[in-house]
Amino acid sequence: MEQSTIRLSKKIKNELKKQMHHSGETYESVIERLLLNSKEDDYLSKETIRSIERGIADIKAGRVHTSEQVKKRLGLR
Repeated sequence: MEQSTIRLSKKIKNELKKQMHHSGETYESVIERLLLNSKEDDYLSKETIRSIERGIADIKAGRVHTSEQVKKRLGLR
């Protein structure tokens, strides 16, 4: 395998780290997965991606309810 050195900003490196599925995953495998995903015929619109990101932010901030909480609030059994 040919090896190359590339320069990344700290911001991009941190973003790549966030994409890692486990601590032992390499940057190469993350980049490969991202490239494969970018080639898929089905893609998400920018608005859909923004909506997903807002949802993730809600989860991280604890702005979520369990199914049971929603059922109880709606009076469902």
